[in-house]
Amino acid sequence: MSAAAITIAALLVASPSLTDADRIAANGGFLLGNAHRCGIEDSRVTHAGELVRTLISAASPDDKAEEAATGRFSAFFLLSAVADPKIDKLVASCKRITAELRRLESHEVDQVLVGSNDAPPGKRAPRKDTVGPGSSKPGDGE
Repeated sequence: MSAAAITIAALLVASPSLTDADRIAANGGFLLGNAHRCGIEDSRVTHAGELVRTLISAASPDDKAEEAATGRFSAFFLLSAVADPKIDKLVASCKRITAELRRLESHEVDQVLVGSNDAPPGKRAPRKDTVGPGSSKPGDGE
């Protein structure tokens, strides 16, 4: 078994995904790493990467969790981007990867709902669903 395959297995087993952001990061990194390996155009991989980044940001409760999930995304991307030709069984089919990338690309994210990614790290725009002083929760009769 190759070092990359062992590392992927270790990442999956030793550090299970505990949060939505972690799961998005691991799945996104695996998908986009394989898309890169399959020779899918860089512009498509980059665009899908931006979508995954937005989803990680939206699913992260704070900047620390977002940073950890982004690191997880990077690890899965790097390990999936290079396949060991000796171990075909552990390599995802390019046909399947292309179909899954197409499914991901079909998703549209409403930036108003997840907040703007234009703010520098640590200064994210508040989410629209956040309830603060002077505001009411939906269903409070207002």
